[in-house]
Amino acid sequence: MNYQQQQQQQQNQQNPNVIKNPQSQTVSQVKGPSMNDRDYLNDLLAMEKYLTDNLNIFAREASHRELHNTVMRILGETHQAARDTFNLMFRKGFYKLEVENPQHVAQTQQQFQNYRSQFPYNPATYT
Repeated sequence: MNYQQQQQQQQNQQNPNVIKNPQSQTVSQVKGPSMNDRDYLNDLLAMEKYLTDNLNIFAREASHRELHNTVMRILGETHQAARDTFNLMFRKGFYKLEVENPQHVAQTQQQFQNYRSQFPYNPATYT
């Protein structure tokens, strides 16, 4: 185990509420002017987010049925590519998740359930 992996393991032991994989060895501690794996993946994920945002507008405003269907297919593929990129970044240790208190999760869920009563229609009839 190298120094970086030992440091990562110590950080995870200090905070058991953090879910994180060890960072890839291709990322140096000191950032130089050239792009590394993390930079490329961040750039890719930003591009995929931009594409999904704009394809969503395109799909919503497409007036031709076949064009709409094609854009919807591409939108789904783009969302999947963004998810795959996030999963890769998580596996490489570029993202971390924090464990949430179950009581806080239940409270937030209840808050959003209460919002449903404000809808002008009954959402249960559409599920």
